[in-house]
Amino acid sequence: MLLTYDVVDTSPLDPLAEPLLGGLAAEYATRYREFRPGGVEEARHEIDTYPAEHFAPPSGAFVLLLHEGEAVGGGAFQRYDASTAELKRIWTHDAWRRLGVARQVLDALEARARGQAYRRLYLTTGYRQPEAVGLYLAAGYAPLYDPAIPVEVHWRLPFGKDLLESARSDTLADLRRPGPLGRR
Repeated sequence: MLLTYDVVDTSPLDPLAEPLLGGLAAEYATRYREFRPGGVEEARHEIDTYPAEHFAPPSGAFVLLLHEGEAVGGGAFQRYDASTAELKRIWTHDAWRRLGVARQVLDALEARARGQAYRRLYLTTGYRQPEAVGLYLAAGYAPLYDPAIPVEVHWRLPFGKDLLESARSDTLADLRRPGPLGRR
């Protein structure tokens, strides 16, 4: 059976986004529980830190992948600098993992970033999210951290991608971090 999805441009304020954002908060609270004494509520507060307008054109985007009207994945980007968008909130519902949903979200966000004339994408992911690291590496993102340093020291793992010439990483030099990002 071929699964089909609708890609919808929307906002984090859309009620369809609530299961995605709630699931993401639960994921963060679970994976990083010893660092989040406030649990899901604390994680959700962090997710809601950025105003919804950061994820709206002309400098951002928020997309959901819908299957039969239900959000199964989604993500966003906001302006990082004049030529760079920062990916945020990429998540796939538990029941839809390992089906290519996250890659479709990533592809949709990359297309929208190109359409808004961004040349590069930047993101960070947590050190306890090896699935995300695998996704970004498979999609051509370059690690912007020293892999010789244990990932748990980095805390947040930065990645970047040149949207115009994906094989290039020299255009990402100013995004590289000399040392671990640590915990915010």
